[in-house]
Amino acid sequence: MMERKTQLRICTLLLILNLTFIWGNSLLPAATSQAFSDWMMSVLGSVPVEQAPQAGSGILRKIAHFAEFASLGFLIAWLFALLRGRIWPALPLGMAAACLDECIQLFIPGRGPAIRDVAIDTCGVLAGMLLLRIGYKLITRKQL
Repeated sequence: MMERKTQLRICTLLLILNLTFIWGNSLLPAATSQAFSDWMMSVLGSVPVEQAPQAGSGILRKIAHFAEFASLGFLIAWLFALLRGRIWPALPLGMAAACLDECIQLFIPGRGPAIRDVAIDTCGVLAGMLLLRIGYKLITRKQL
């Protein structure tokens, strides 16, 4: 098993990278963010951008919110598990990160905060925490 100190370093680095990615995307102007979403839709090929640009990229954006914050919840929970043996402090910290993410968008041209996104992000944080908990139980072969 990996040494605890090494785990802390890896977890902290991944956490910083995750937050940089999340908040970096929030700093993008609306046109740039929409262009990136449209490009991702064309790469994925699920909905042609010409037919439903807002519907397809809107769904993709919500899935991205959930996934970004699921990874954040996983990483914060892992960090608290290493430091204190408890994962629940990850929830309010993840919610705070989601609120800050939406507040950043107040200052970006064409963007704005959305309570719905905070709710999606919080669900993502919970999912990440749950994934860590289930993974730990499976690895240690403890009863769920």
